[in-house]
Amino acid sequence: MPEDRLNTTFAALADPTRRAILSRLLAGECTVGELAGPFDMSMPAISKHLRVLERAGLITQKREAQWRRCRIVGGPLKEVSEWTQHYRRTWEERLDRLEEYVQHLNEKEKKHHGRKQHAKQR
Repeated sequence: MPEDRLNTTFAALADPTRRAILSRLLAGECTVGELAGPFDMSMPAISKHLRVLERAGLITQKREAQWRRCRIVGGPLKEVSEWTQHYRRTWEERLDRLEEYVQHLNEKEKKHHGRKQHAKQR
C-alpha cells in the first residue's frame, strides 16, 4: 500500500464523525440524509465528511434522481488491517514477554516476602 494512500486513509479515520458514518454504512447503503440524521451538524458539514471519506476510497457515492446514496468500500480498510498485522504480532510478542517478566518478578517477590515472614516468626 503506498504511504500517501495509507496516510489519507488514517487521516479520514481520525475523525469520530467519519468513523460513525462508516459504522452506519456497515449495515448497508443509505442516503446522505439518512447518514446525517444522528448528527447535530449542517448538510454541508456532512457532505464535507463524505468527500473526505470518498477521497480516501472508503466510500462511494452515486446519484439516483435527487438522492445521493453512499456505500462503504472495504479495500482501504483491508489494506490498513494488513499493514497493522505486522505491528500487532510484534506488540503481542513484546507484551507476552512483559507478562512473563512480571510473573517472574511476582514469584520472586512472594518468595522474598515469605522468607521475611518466616524470619519474623522465629
